Amino acid sequence: MELLVRRLREAGFPARSVRRVTGGVVATAGLATLADGSQVFAKTLEGKGAGTGTGTGTGDGDGETGGGDVFEIEAEGLRALRELGGVATPEVLAVRPGLLVLQPLAPRPDGDARFWERLGHSIATLHATTATGRFGWHQDGWLGRVRQHNAWDTDGHAFYARHRILRWLPEPLVEAAFGKEDRQAVERLCAALPDLIPDMPPVLTHGDLWRENVLSRPGGHPVLVDPAVSYTWAEVDVSMLWCSTRPPASNRFFEAYAEVLPLRDGWRERAPLLNLRELLSTIAHDDDHWGAAQAVRTIIAPFARKR
Repeated sequence: MELLVRRLREAGFPARSVRRVTGGVVATAGLATLADGSQVFAKTLEGKGAGTGTGTGTGDGDGETGGGDVFEIEAEGLRALRELGGVATPEVLAVRPGLLVLQPLAPRPDGDARFWERLGHSIATLHATTATGRFGWHQDGWLGRVRQHNAWDTDGHAFYARHRILRWLPEPLVEAAFGKEDRQAVERLCAALPDLIPDMPPVLTHGDLWRENVLSRPGGHPVLVDPAVSYTWAEVDVSMLWCSTRPPASNRFFEAYAEVLPLRDGWRERAPLLNLRELLSTIAHDDDHWGAAQAVRTIIAPFARKR
């Protein structure tokens, strides 16, 4: 917390104390009480300047950069969700290399079905109103500490295979977790994506929609944080929330979502395929304490060569 306090003070926020906030797996985050008694939410990473991701390569799409500072890109993603998709995101009070300062938010009311209903309507509206013609984003981003490649593509299956699944295979911890046969099974799964995932338009997605990236404002209004935005399939957001551990009341999310934007038949069966990216990311971030590698093997098993 000392690093966060120092960086807050350097940015003009006279932090008196900081209470650590848990939930994320990458940044050091805390609720800071300032000299006047007001509070802000802030987070930092070790080091300053550009993001510390271990991703290999750079974006090669039209208008892309190689990815800038983690928090600058995060702030842009929050703004895009709010301005393009009407999603509630926290006010950005300051962003600079190594520091992001946001308005403080409240925890999720996990047992409140009305909260999850509001979230379902909000995410479905985001997806329903932002359909476009290309998959990707105007620059690379970050998923945690690792580069998210966002090169533009008009082929959703090729985009998802290349930039959301195969790009993880060279990551050192992923490479160490899987042998040649496993990697070949992943490649065969990617080749089969056109038969597994129906054609769907690219829409603006949050990109990292698990429960810890959903918070609340007073009155139980959902607010999204920590995006990894891009234009891709709407089911990417839906599948991540479906596949992550969540409270029973969150089932109302999926019902409410379908009230605004009907879900296609088979979305539950497709969800693990689309969530493969998140499992590989978990391994790449050295956060596989619960069995992500085994979950990957279960998903790719139908694509393994029979002996």
